[in-house]
Amino acid sequence: MNLPSHLLEQAVDEFAKLPGVGKRTALRYVLHLLKQDKTELMKWSATIARLSEDIKYCSNCFAISEDTVCAICSNPARDHTTICVVEDIRDLIAIENTSQYHGTYHVLGGIISPINGIGPLDLNIAPLIKRVEAVTTKEIIMAMPSTMEGDTTNFYLFKKLSPFNLTMSTLSRGVSIGDELQYADEVTLGQSIILRVPYESSVVRK
Repeated sequence: MNLPSHLLEQAVDEFAKLPGVGKRTALRYVLHLLKQDKTELMKWSATIARLSEDIKYCSNCFAISEDTVCAICSNPARDHTTICVVEDIRDLIAIENTSQYHGTYHVLGGIISPINGIGPLDLNIAPLIKRVEAVTTKEIIMAMPSTMEGDTTNFYLFKKLSPFNLTMSTLSRGVSIGDELQYADEVTLGQSIILRVPYESSVVRK
């Protein structure tokens, strides 16, 4: 793409690094920003800069936070005896948007996928086990995607956490097989949480 400005070209190249953004879309974004008021543009750039400076990961659940401990983990009104284990922050947000879950979370940071070189040691599984050992936990909800990798991760978590005296459940199959939680509508996902089933019975059904 031949552009009249080297700086414009650099900006387009940076935007094109975003997921699903090609050069033409990136150019449209950059030209849109150039039309904005200078104050608004500076506010936008300052917010982007703050992402690298002020965003942290919760020391307890690994969710994105501005504090050492996130707002969910520090909220005494949440049910701290229940932990919903999710793949990443997008799934946490999707479940929160249903307003049907009032426990806490644990963000694994991915799922087990040997074909992509991702094993249990690459995920936040060891900290989850330490949480269960240190705090009274009654239920673990495994909210992995309905994929082969998600099922593999569920099974691994089940084996690791089986020695503890707790209930292990998984989402009911309102979420279609092969779907990711972040793309499920709020009503379907909310019902899948409310109607969650014991993990053992979900394995038998398969």
